[in-house]
Amino acid sequence: MPSEAILTVDQMRAAEQAAMDSGTSEWDLMQRAGKGAGQWVARMAAGRAVCVLCGPGNNGGDGYVIAEFLRAQGNDVKVIAPKPPGSETARTARDIFCGTVLEEGELDAPVIVDCLFGYGLSREVKWAFAVLLKELESAEAFKIAVDVPSSIASDTGEAMGPVVGYDLTLALGAWKHAHVTMPAMARMGMKRLVDIGLSPPRDAPSLSQAPRLSAPAADAHKYRRGLLAVVAGEMPGAPILAAQAAMRCGAGYVKLFSDHSHPDAPVDLVIEDGPLNEGLADDRIAAVLIGPGLGRSEASRQRLEQALACGHRAILDADALHLLDAALLERADARKIVVTPHEGELAALCKAFGIAGNTKLERARALHEATGMSVLAKGPDTVLVGAEGAKFFPRGSSWLSVAGSGDVLAGMAASRLAVDGDGFSACEEAVWLHHEAARLSKPAFTASELADNAAAALEAFL
Repeated sequence: MPSEAILTVDQMRAAEQAAMDSGTSEWDLMQRAGKGAGQWVARMAAGRAVCVLCGPGNNGGDGYVIAEFLRAQGNDVKVIAPKPPGSETARTARDIFCGTVLEEGELDAPVIVDCLFGYGLSREVKWAFAVLLKELESAEAFKIAVDVPSSIASDTGEAMGPVVGYDLTLALGAWKHAHVTMPAMARMGMKRLVDIGLSPPRDAPSLSQAPRLSAPAADAHKYRRGLLAVVAGEMPGAPILAAQAAMRCGAGYVKLFSDHSHPDAPVDLVIEDGPLNEGLADDRIAAVLIGPGLGRSEASRQRLEQALACGHRAILDADALHLLDAALLERADARKIVVTPHEGELAALCKAFGIAGNTKLERARALHEATGMSVLAKGPDTVLVGAEGAKFFPRGSSWLSVAGSGDVLAGMAASRLAVDGDGFSACEEAVWLHHEAARLSKPAFTASELADNAAAALEAFL
């Protein structure tokens, strides 16, 4: 089974070099990559003609191997290569292709394969290659990118030339950061991994896999399943949304601590309006959620301080992330805390804790290292960072970009935290539940509809 590791350019080169040091030649790696990708291309082409665009590097060499594989399978294949191969291995690949190679030509095939540049792109794509990419973008064809799309920087997802929308992207050997980073990942269509036998570093981030959840034990009761305390604040709607999702994601008991009256709250949601510090002193509480609807007043800060001081494991979301600072965090065991910021909230946390970084992963990792908290940096390119490492996720529905969606995710994560007590796995499970609930919802769903589908989403992972 191929690794789900996500590698930087340097890590990918090191993994390839390690394979070659162990006796696998560069030509062997190219054949594995080209034939593995060729199988996918042949499947998509289904006997139709294919045009392969080859660059001068080893990604172009992969393209020649793909082209010869398809020719041998009986496909009508032509190669367009504005420049000849520049490496010995790529020249070998060019020599074994028995078909037509053109310096330029019409992109008139029903299937077009982009092998112009791979993961090592380091400068802007210009001249004939830029022209080809512009023609590819406008071509009426099924478009396949081999490894990383040819105008995308592998480590950042930055566009370095004309950007093409692909129907399929075939990652070679390992996933790259561009495959899981917006906005590049949105242009890649389906993504599939071609195994070429590399051994990636163990500390690399990885692509999260769907969880396997379990029903409660035969002798379970509501407290053993987990008591979740949801701390409300100045605005009543958001904590209700979070609680509605939490009630459907495994916790046996969800209690809302609120000073508000909630006439529209579900009848099965317990609401407590006494002093917060006394309510949170209940040692049966397995997890706390605070932030949705909290507000940012001094009273809100005091509620956050009480929630952190109670010693329970906690999910901090929304307004709590704008209030949190080093002084407040001193009141808690940061290893028990998970923060779930969107991009703006992550920026606020980085400012509060003096954190810098160029990418979402760098900022989330630096925040974790500086504080000890686990960080779920959410968005269309969600990343989770904690003591267990870093995980990226397949992209969820774009309909999740709706008000209240983050409150629902926080409730899901807090519920799973109450169930098993591990913040990292709770967040990983919650992201999958969130995506599945969106899949089960009709388009243009509301946050409350998303929360209503949480139980059906949970069923999908049992």
